[in-house]
Amino acid sequence: MIFSDQKVAQMAAFFLGQAQGAMPHLKLIKLMYLADRESMARFDVPMTDDRPVSMPHGPVLSSTLNLIKGTSRSDAWSHWISPLENHEVRLACEIETLDDLDELSKADLSVMESVWQQFGHMSKYQLRDYTHKHLPEWHDPNGSSKDIDIRETFQALGQDAELAKRKVKYLQERKALGRVLAEFT
Repeated sequence: MIFSDQKVAQMAAFFLGQAQGAMPHLKLIKLMYLADRESMARFDVPMTDDRPVSMPHGPVLSSTLNLIKGTSRSDAWSHWISPLENHEVRLACEIETLDDLDELSKADLSVMESVWQQFGHMSKYQLRDYTHKHLPEWHDPNGSSKDIDIRETFQALGQDAELAKRKVKYLQERKALGRVLAEFT
């Protein structure tokens, strides 16, 4: 319901574990965006509740990218992921079993396994090019960044305009509820 640095750290850890512990940060952020998008396709909700934005190298999850780049700090992130070095990120600790990733549901893991199967073999630039060519919600921001319209994402996933609009409204209400609930915890 609200962005969780613990959950995105565990998502990153999952993908890094699949890649034997390290990968270029551009590849990681693309895999995480694709997992968010696949979750929307399957369950009508993104996994991260992060803000998707178009950037020159394709779509990214804004807060997650800030964690990767170290412009935002998080104990949860630094527990799982080492600081960015030479455009690469690494696991900071070993994943003994998938049960270690306790913020991720079985549905989340299924989505991420599917994304890894489909895209894990691609290089960072192949993934960037794929997102440019095959994700119509991404629009070239001409050297800057701009928010991705979630309605466009739902439409790109095959929903008609009215259903996409209703799904966006649901996500907005869900986020508002999450903020209210967070005040009481």
